[in-house]
Amino acid sequence: MRRQRNTQQMKEQGKNAPDQTNEEEIGSLPEKEFRVMIVKIIQNLGNRMEKIQETFNKDLEELKSKQAMMNNTISEIKNSLEGINSRINEGEEWISAMEDKIVEITSTEQNKEKRMKRIEDSLRDLLDNIKHTNIRIIGVPEEEEERKGSEKIFEEITVENFPNMGKEIGNQVQEEQRIPYRINPRRNTPRHILIKLSKLKYKQKILKAAREKQQITHKGIPIRLTACLSAETLQARREWQDIFKVMQGKNLQPRVLY
Repeated sequence: MRRQRNTQQMKEQGKNAPDQTNEEEIGSLPEKEFRVMIVKIIQNLGNRMEKIQETFNKDLEELKSKQAMMNNTISEIKNSLEGINSRINEGEEWISAMEDKIVEITSTEQNKEKRMKRIEDSLRDLLDNIKHTNIRIIGVPEEEEERKGSEKIFEEITVENFPNMGKEIGNQVQEEQRIPYRINPRRNTPRHILIKLSKLKYKQKILKAAREKQQITHKGIPIRLTACLSAETLQARREWQDIFKVMQGKNLQPRVLY
């Protein structure tokens, strides 16, 4: 009776958890039931192994799928990085080309500026050479010229202010005229008189005497005698005036050659 009850318990335990049967109960089983129990245990283990294998295979496939997706993602990232690097390289090449172009343009502009400067300097020198024997008379009323002419006015100025060189200079006048050529009705001051002498030394002699005399007049009215230079040369001389003053303050004697 006891063996039957144990057998019944073992059957129930075999259905639920045959692997959990304790050693005493197993030892008390008849050989036939023991074999049946062993077969069931083996079958149960086989089923569990199949489930484990199935789960493992499923997890493995899922892992492989995720790995494939990850590989695809990595490939996409690599392709994107390669594209970005390619665009960066293209951008750097474009920037380098633009920098070279800027350098080329800058060099061209600088060369153009240098050429323009040389042309301006040459033009200024040409104008100064043309005018290098000219004297400008400022402040003589135009009515005087209408009555006597510019050459006669210049002769009167030299006689009045430089009596020792009046005749010598008077014979050296080559041209004389008012500038500008046309009268500007809006301008209240008389036009300047331009006197062209035959040689530079006569111009320098008169201007030196004018600087020494300081006050030049025509019929007692103050006037001015200046060199006739291009606007650029006059501006350059104005820029050097402060330097000349400093040098003169140090007992130096700077001199403009022209």
